[in-house]
Amino acid sequence: MNNNSFYISELEQTDASMLHKFMMDNVKRFVPYLPYTLAKNLKVEASEEYIAAQQQKMKHKLEYTFLLKDVTTNAIFALIILKDINWQKGIGEFAYCIDKQKENKGIMSSAITKFSNYAFTSLGLKTLQIVSHKTNIASIKVATNCGFIWKKTLKNEYAPPNAPTQDMELYELQHER
Repeated sequence: MNNNSFYISELEQTDASMLHKFMMDNVKRFVPYLPYTLAKNLKVEASEEYIAAQQQKMKHKLEYTFLLKDVTTNAIFALIILKDINWQKGIGEFAYCIDKQKENKGIMSSAITKFSNYAFTSLGLKTLQIVSHKTNIASIKVATNCGFIWKKTLKNEYAPPNAPTQDMELYELQHER
């Protein structure tokens, strides 16, 4: 999957140092919304372990993690995760993050649109979800730009480390057959 400025690739062990750098370059941005993924990439060795674990999850169809890379530099600038997959119900949830320098350019919306098509056609999912805090305007913008519809507020859905639980907003996209 690619377009003129980026391509989507699977995680490889050779990505560990770039993944670690990407996470550390954006640590302040990712702490509120992706603390667990961030915590697993605080050192290059930790990123190697994270990649190995994510590869196993993908192999067993539990979770799919992809990188967005710049076509000219191959630098990692975003991460997309399809998680919490319920194969019986055909539902999966997206989580994603992007470098500040690439934000507000439509890149994540383009990638989520492509990955949604992949999830519907190749994986056979019927419903995709994005769960975001109401203050994460950029994430909500991606959801609505990609055709996801607000469904409801999920009470006490998210428990960030060392903070009270938070209500989250649920957006869904249905596969049209």
